Amino acid sequence: MTGAVRTLRRWIPGLDTALAYRRAWLWPDIRSGLVLTALLVPAGMGYAQAAGLPAYTGLYATIVPLLAYALFGPSKILIIGPDSALAPLIAAAVIPLALDDDKRAVALAGLLAVMVGAILIVAGVLRLGFVTDLLSKPIRIGYLNGIALIVIVSQVPKLLGFSIEARDPLRDVGGIAATVAGGGIGIPAALLGVGAIAVIFLFRVVWGGRIPGVFVVVVGAMVITAVFDLGRVVPVVGEMPQGFPTPALSGLEWADAAALAAPAVGVALIAFADTGVLSRTLAARRGETVSGSREMAGLGIANVAGGVLGGFPISGSTSRTPVAEAAGARSQLAGVVGALLVLAFMIVIPGVTQYLPESVLGAVVITAVITLIDVPGWVRLWNIDRQDALLSVASFLGVFLAGVLAGILVAIGLSFLAVVLHAWRPYRAELGRIPGVRGYHDRRRNPEAERIPGAVIVRWDAPLFFANSGIFDSWVRSVVTKAAKEAANGAPEVRTVIVAAEPITDIDTTAMDDLVDLDEYLEQRGIELVLAEVKGPIRDLMQKHGMSERFPPDRFPPTVGAAVDAETGSMRSDIGGIGEAPDDESGPQDPEPDHDGR
Repeated sequence: MTGAVRTLRRWIPGLDTALAYRRAWLWPDIRSGLVLTALLVPAGMGYAQAAGLPAYTGLYATIVPLLAYALFGPSKILIIGPDSALAPLIAAAVIPLALDDDKRAVALAGLLAVMVGAILIVAGVLRLGFVTDLLSKPIRIGYLNGIALIVIVSQVPKLLGFSIEARDPLRDVGGIAATVAGGGIGIPAALLGVGAIAVIFLFRVVWGGRIPGVFVVVVGAMVITAVFDLGRVVPVVGEMPQGFPTPALSGLEWADAAALAAPAVGVALIAFADTGVLSRTLAARRGETVSGSREMAGLGIANVAGGVLGGFPISGSTSRTPVAEAAGARSQLAGVVGALLVLAFMIVIPGVTQYLPESVLGAVVITAVITLIDVPGWVRLWNIDRQDALLSVASFLGVFLAGVLAGILVAIGLSFLAVVLHAWRPYRAELGRIPGVRGYHDRRRNPEAERIPGAVIVRWDAPLFFANSGIFDSWVRSVVTKAAKEAANGAPEVRTVIVAAEPITDIDTTAMDDLVDLDEYLEQRGIELVLAEVKGPIRDLMQKHGMSERFPPDRFPPTVGAAVDAETGSMRSDIGGIGEAPDDESGPQDPEPDHDGR
């Protein structure tokens, strides 16, 4: 493979997918595209109207970005398009500048999409996608559970044949409950919706997804609606507009770009936060990896393409992506099929969707989004690490109560807090020797481990920095004090404190000062402090700090075993097959000791 081809495959992931495409993927991708088509139309039109734009722009913002992302997006099955989280931001930015002119509103929304895309492309080139590295597994589980619940709540009114004023998930739940209690359920629509859910799950259980139950449900519902003329009593999607996507950026001025600059930054941030979490989570579930920076760039290119051709800002879809995944999508071809079918319907038979009940679409979304809910994953977190489980709950509540961006930011902030807490009060251990067992072991976990005569061995499982160096100093002093009390009862007097420093990966200036204080404290008591297994960069930092005179090379033994040998003046003799060599340095050496876990 030539260098040029490798470069193209790296920057155009769709080309890489095409070259590695498998025949077995073709039908699942086509099937997924067929299923997606029924959802892309109403979702696009609905979110366009929510953004204060003509409904047809939602289809342009669906078709064009999907085709662009298929070439430049790194995720195999992510479906992008208009999104509920962006719609109110677009409306707030565009409507005041549009002056009740639909044509100008479309142009402004397109410009906003181009600006959002440019921001994301630049951020991707600068490799700022590392933000996705801050999204730990607990955050991703909580995020997906929160998103799933939000989407389900938003679809329940549609499923049951009524509508409420969308505000926030909690108030929406209250509105749903009040409407249901007041008898506001549309019986025909609810029967179609609930029946669709039952049929979809029946197909999953009986045929395991080999026959697309969603496609059967959508086609069947349209036939029933047409035959029995249910459009009079059941809310339907309505007809699509007719025509190709066209450029729509005329009549704009530099002042418009200046007015949209701040909203563009906010929309870009939310679009990537939403897309990045979804993309990374889907990749992890499929055993794949996705570069956050390339995701940024791919999403940016899709936004620019959509904005130029009559669309508005878009992001990863948390409602349509699960539909594609549940239908068995294997590659970006699923999105391409969906986009081309929507375009074909717009040109040839735009009236086909007038027979599609909204309640059935709600059923399709709900059954797909349910697959995002991962209660067993949260239970596993609880059984393994309750701090991670609580972090996941915080992510879930943040997303559900405060929105996607705020929820993710809260969870990331809590992640940083958890890291600080781990480093602030890390696990620490005094090590001892177990007769007949190699290495030095945690005396708390191994009561039979004995202290080395004349020495105290301590291990600190974290970097040393300003927040924990004082705790380290106090803890070592307490271990020495305890050993001194035992010496008063006949145990050997402590002459050396050995720090098993291999887990210490960093040290700052405050910690170095505290280390000097500890050394002076021990020196006054006739005890030498040695730092075993210190990493090279740590020694370099200490040298730069001017500590070479206080800590000469002989205070840095290569292993804990070497430090023990120096203290006892002998090789270990408690391991079978290793002879004692108190006066002969040519005797056999232990291999570098293993320290036990916690």
